[in-house]
Amino acid sequence: MRRFLRPGHDPVRERLKRDLFQFNKTVEHGFPHQPSALGYSPFLRLMAIGTRSGAIKLYGAPGVEFMGLHEENNTVMQIHFIPDQCQLVTLLDDNSLHLWSLKQHSGASELREEHRFTLKGPPGSPPSATQITAVLPHSSREVLYLGTESGNIFVVELPSFRVLEERTITSEAVLQRVPEDYCNRRSCELVEALREHPKNPDQILIGYSRGLIVLWDLQNNKATHHFLGSQQLENLYWQRDGSKFISCHYDGSYTQWPVSSDNRQPEPLENLVPYGPFPCKAISKIYWQTTKNGLPYIIFQGGMPRASYGDRHSISVVHGSQQTAFDFTSRVIDFFIIFSSEPAAEFDDPSAMVVLAEEELVVIDLKTAGWPAVHPPYLASLHCSAITCSHHVSNIPLKLWERIISAGSKQNVHYSNMPWPIDGGTNIAPDPPQRDLLLTGHEDGTVRFWDASGVCLHLLYKLSTVRVFLTDADPNDNMNTLGEDEWPPLRKVGTFDPYSDDPRLGIQKIYLCKYSGYLAVAGTAGQVLVMELNDEDAEHVVDHAEADLLQDQEGYRWKGHEKLKTRDGPVRFEAGFQPFVLVQCQPPAVVTSLALHSEWKLVAFGTSHGFGLFDHQQKRLVFVKCTLHPSDQLALEGPLSRVKSLKKSLRQSFRRIRRSRVSSRKRRGRSGNVSEVQEANAKFDQDALQEMELAPVQRKIEARSAEDSFTGFVRTLYFADTFLRDSSRHCPSLWAGTNGGTVYAFCLRVPPAERRMDEPVRAEQAKEIQLMHRAPVVGILVLDGRSTPLPEPLEVAHDLSKSPDMQGSHQLLVVSEEQFKVFTLPKVSSKLKLKLTALEGCRVRKVTVANFGSCKTDDYSENDLAVLTNLGDIQIISLPFLKLQIRYPCIRKEDVSGIASCVFTKYGQGFYLISPSEFERFSLSTKWLVEPRCVVDVPEVTSNNHVHNKPGMENAARKSRSSADCGEDERKSGRLMEHALLNDEKVLKEIQSTLEGGR
Repeated sequence: MRRFLRPGHDPVRERLKRDLFQFNKTVEHGFPHQPSALGYSPFLRLMAIGTRSGAIKLYGAPGVEFMGLHEENNTVMQIHFIPDQCQLVTLLDDNSLHLWSLKQHSGASELREEHRFTLKGPPGSPPSATQITAVLPHSSREVLYLGTESGNIFVVELPSFRVLEERTITSEAVLQRVPEDYCNRRSCELVEALREHPKNPDQILIGYSRGLIVLWDLQNNKATHHFLGSQQLENLYWQRDGSKFISCHYDGSYTQWPVSSDNRQPEPLENLVPYGPFPCKAISKIYWQTTKNGLPYIIFQGGMPRASYGDRHSISVVHGSQQTAFDFTSRVIDFFIIFSSEPAAEFDDPSAMVVLAEEELVVIDLKTAGWPAVHPPYLASLHCSAITCSHHVSNIPLKLWERIISAGSKQNVHYSNMPWPIDGGTNIAPDPPQRDLLLTGHEDGTVRFWDASGVCLHLLYKLSTVRVFLTDADPNDNMNTLGEDEWPPLRKVGTFDPYSDDPRLGIQKIYLCKYSGYLAVAGTAGQVLVMELNDEDAEHVVDHAEADLLQDQEGYRWKGHEKLKTRDGPVRFEAGFQPFVLVQCQPPAVVTSLALHSEWKLVAFGTSHGFGLFDHQQKRLVFVKCTLHPSDQLALEGPLSRVKSLKKSLRQSFRRIRRSRVSSRKRRGRSGNVSEVQEANAKFDQDALQEMELAPVQRKIEARSAEDSFTGFVRTLYFADTFLRDSSRHCPSLWAGTNGGTVYAFCLRVPPAERRMDEPVRAEQAKEIQLMHRAPVVGILVLDGRSTPLPEPLEVAHDLSKSPDMQGSHQLLVVSEEQFKVFTLPKVSSKLKLKLTALEGCRVRKVTVANFGSCKTDDYSENDLAVLTNLGDIQIISLPFLKLQIRYPCIRKEDVSGIASCVFTKYGQGFYLISPSEFERFSLSTKWLVEPRCVVDVPEVTSNNHVHNKPGMENAARKSRSSADCGEDERKSGRLMEHALLNDEKVLKEIQSTLEGGR
């Protein structure tokens, strides 16, 4: 029984663990998955995006981010900010309304849901009677006007969401003065749009889907004008002075209507089909923006000819003789224009157009000639080509950082220099303590370098490997070129392009040395490229070498894809990382592991057939090792092959089921005896058990057959300078771990620097370790004499790490999917092991060494293992004693792609994909925490003291002045009142007591 017991918790260690470890999901990087709604507040200068999963995200200046989630997880259909308030209303597809507020808490603003409400009709009424189709927050900030499918408009009080039934605008009341022949032809049907008069808040414009538009007087509760449209209505827009408005229609036309003071029947001033005369798509939204030079900006979504451009997603901008139809790569959800929102301003003077497409956010600078796009500081389209792998590098040296930014800036010359126009709120988060890079490999053969130091994941530089290879697409093709006479004048915008010219180009592994600037990337077709950073454009020949991993093996035939064809002669490369050598694995299978040692100038690579070592200084192959098992035919089919060995897969599945049943029966047979022993010992030593706890029962690890598929699959490669042959001399070494539980160790002889180019690097196999349970090896690590992980290449040379202890004995840590095992070096005798204890089949998926610093003192830090399992749990395990410190649930176990995409950082943070376009960032450390911390300051809003049945212009103006703080008179009166109040002792005491009560 005593072997099942372990000592109780050490209180000192428990306190230290609280100072070191804390799990937080901190921020979501990237573009929201499946966006469904867009809103903007000119007052707060904040943008809101809603998604189909019920999330709502607010964005302002870089670093200003808020997120909320509706409990219902329904699609967000509409977002409307309450004028001049820190509040917004969302409409979901279940017809519920939700009021959200930005409230300050502990010095920072937070987004909170205040109220929810569902509009209900009288008993027996159909659902369409209260199905909300249009929402108008009134400028009085007291009410919402809700248009419905039935044509009725309900008035709801804010913030209580109480329905003011006496103010309902019924379709019958609207139709009272409409000509009879028009009434007979067109009923009101659903309310398509509600717009408040820009100069008179007592009037609202009501647009019905069948074409009828009504100007409604709120004070007298009657219609003043009827505008009899003949086409199905899509949307409405007021001109700034309120003398005209624009309606846009389903047939691709828009109409300009005058609003006169008399009661004459209004006639349209202009009816135009911009891309006629052939049938056109609907114009779903339109803006008419006035300017100082007299020429308006007319901006509308849709309207393209159906026959030729019915599949395009476009927004057209017309300004005098200039006209461009911006063609987006995914469906346009919504857009808005940023223009002068000052009430005293005479003109709109638009500055930017912000477009939310289904897969990206695009901002167009309307002030600069040519209307270029603005480079976004956040909401990057991570999945512009599907992400295939990730690599994180912490604490980038300043020189390398600046060189990467310089290379990226040369790629961004076509972007506008306009400051980011959505700049509301203030970022109060501390500056990032270091410069971090997140590198993402993509299906189209590109690698993107992201600034992952802070809250905003910002693209610094994009590297393409396509130029090295011959593909169907010409890299010099320009998709944006337009003919002079082309009509419509389309211009492609956006970076989302999910289609790859060749799936073999996909990047599978990345390794960047931050000290030397060397970069290795490996792909789907066995290609390994080694690159170095060059600050200038260059043209040179890329050296080629082949690594035949099936040497001396007979009877094998590769059934997968062919290798990529390479370009002959010199290739021109942009400034940045430029390839100088290509190693092509044969067979051209997916590269499954990669390691780079920039000090020894060596790169190691592995596939499902074996692994090799290449000297990239001498551009010479050092050796290859085939790891293929004679029965492993599946490894020769390749991931893109359609030939699948179905019989073998089924046979292996049945074998696993049979083995698991046999082992479970054995466990059940022994369980009775164990329980009797436990019961007897519990009675005998009850006092001891109160101070000790039962160790979790460890399941038996089942040995896997050597015939299992992909046993030769190389999972991990590792360079180390350690004791491999004897305990007196250390030497460079390469370690490789396979899917079949085998670890290979090679001694390397690297010539000294002065003879490095003259003598070859030599390698000799020194060790081969076969784990008894044959579980895949996912990590290899060597600990020095102080039980500290060996430093990275060149880390000691740059004085960023202590020299490793070469006096004491070294230890080898082998991490398999099933267990952690420590061996002594050089004898490779087992010293310590830790089995994973999840009865439900827990297996290691990712493992890395992370440094955890104490939040209480800067003097203490320790290295531990951060481990992600197939159940989505993260475990922290101490080094070198392999004690489980803490366990956190992080990712749902059903989210296989999220678990596979997870990448840890060197300082206890991590990233994983929660959707194809979003990374979730998490932290395991109390010290290293990157999360949004921002504040949105607004003037104090006075209490709601208006008479509800008189939302007159006078009341609205008074309310607006009290909150918006605009105009010199208000500022002067405010200062006088403030002076008077602060000199009133009674008022000061009351303020003090209120503040103390708040605390």
